[in-house]
Amino acid sequence: MPRLRKHVILRGRPRWSALILCLAAWTTASSTAGQQVGPSAALTDAEDVEFVSATDSNSPAVWDRMGGRLTLFVLNSFAGQPAVSSGRHLFRLMQVGAISWVGEPVVGAWMEAILTDGTGTWYGFYHHETADPACPGSTKMVPRIGAARSRDFGVSWEDLGPILERSPGGVRCSTRNQYFLGGVGDFSAVLDRDRTHIYLHYTQYLEPTGVGIAVARLPWAARDEPRGSVDIWQAGVWQPAEWVPFEEVDERSAEAGLFLYPAAVPVLTAVSSWDDADRTVDVFWGPSVHWNTHLEQWVMLLNRAKSDGWDQQGVYVSYNAAIDRPGAWSTPVLLVEGGSWYPQVVGLEAGRGTDKEAGELARYFQGGRSTHLIRFTRP
Repeated sequence: MPRLRKHVILRGRPRWSALILCLAAWTTASSTAGQQVGPSAALTDAEDVEFVSATDSNSPAVWDRMGGRLTLFVLNSFAGQPAVSSGRHLFRLMQVGAISWVGEPVVGAWMEAILTDGTGTWYGFYHHETADPACPGSTKMVPRIGAARSRDFGVSWEDLGPILERSPGGVRCSTRNQYFLGGVGDFSAVLDRDRTHIYLHYTQYLEPTGVGIAVARLPWAARDEPRGSVDIWQAGVWQPAEWVPFEEVDERSAEAGLFLYPAAVPVLTAVSSWDDADRTVDVFWGPSVHWNTHLEQWVMLLNRAKSDGWDQQGVYVSYNAAIDRPGAWSTPVLLVEGGSWYPQVVGLEAGRGTDKEAGELARYFQGGRSTHLIRFTRP
């Protein structure tokens, strides 16, 4: 039985009375301070909407034709069990049920992203938490990112295996992080505009120097056999995984070998991680990325942790015109003070609007619930 993931702790109705709605805008450090020189975002009150299934992660959405009818599907994950809902639009979703696995089940998986090939095949990317034998007796986990495939509208999934794992030496048994020993996870995945690469923006928990938002990419052409095909961004260079035959690693390994993944250089590095000399915490984590058709830019929402217990300092927004330039993400700007985990945008355009594409006006969700619209403004 999978353990309840850390995020269950904050499940429930957000403390909206504590929110301060802020205009997210770029300003310069010169005499033009206060003048908008980049995109901005602002929230306005709206009718209360909540996903029909419980969620404690990002909730991917996808449009597909079922029985000839264009249908919106949403996957919500809670306590390591994804579930499907569907409907004519975002406000008329109905539960389909928990997903099943073809073959060996993946226990304790949160489906955080879904992409489609346009022919009825879905590609899912999940956050998976496991114990680590290097830290016996610890209740803390090590997350990794895996891939899966579905041909029945997300009801059942074939596991394609882990595609991104912790780097060698990336575990710290004595960490002050309340939930993780290390690893990579809490992510989103989007397909670039040319449909050449899937870009994964994820949280790297490599104490103390590699904590923050990292970027990797997977060729779209390798989506059916993704293991070993992910490259990791290291400050201007894409680094591939290294294949190591099992006899060079561990004679007890039952596999032919394994891939070793290099550590990323985060594009948004923690100001103060859990295990640095400063006992305070200041970490961006859990990115949610979408293409905004109004801005013609990519938008990333972020959580910001301020304590060992992951108390939420606020929700932030960042922009990037070219997703193949990970270093071009703008400095995150405060959108909401406090709030709940898992902020994400869901587009309202029929047949197009999802967590991966939205326009000028969209729904803003936190923790699976939306009481606000989000409006994006060009400079």
